[in-house]
Amino acid sequence: MAVCQSSIVSTFGERARRHEPLDPAAAEVWDRFGKWDRPYFVSLVGIVVEETRRDYCRMRMPFRPELEQPMGIVHGGAIATLLDVVVVPAIGGAYGPDTGFSTVSLDIQYMSALVGEDAGAEGWVVKRGRTIVFCEAEVIGLTTGKTIARAHMTYHVSRPRV
Repeated sequence: MAVCQSSIVSTFGERARRHEPLDPAAAEVWDRFGKWDRPYFVSLVGIVVEETRRDYCRMRMPFRPELEQPMGIVHGGAIATLLDVVVVPAIGGAYGPDTGFSTVSLDIQYMSALVGEDAGAEGWVVKRGRTIVFCEAEVIGLTTGKTIARAHMTYHVSRPRV
């Protein structure tokens, strides 16, 4: 059965309903993600947080010609960055500000080219362990509704020593 691409775009973000809202203090922290006093890599790529919830985040990467490779396609590295970054608030919302976490593995399947349109990403936690968190993420073209890429990630959590 074929699925209309416009229905995919209109349902993008519905996964959020499966996740509880963050407590107000955590929501305040993660809603500011990317709005720092100085530019970091995420800022250079132009990623914007749209929604954070417990174990879930949705972001957008507005199209800019600087993100393209010479063939006119958004560079896979920019898409990989979006996939990797979208799970950061999803993971971090469950921990305090002194907790660190870092990518252990990132497995990406590129499924379609992103050409001249904004990218939307959803990331969610699949399972939390004591020091390891397993996540998944998906990127779609926000105009066409095409699935651009999917990823499975593993993060290491470093809690502060007491």
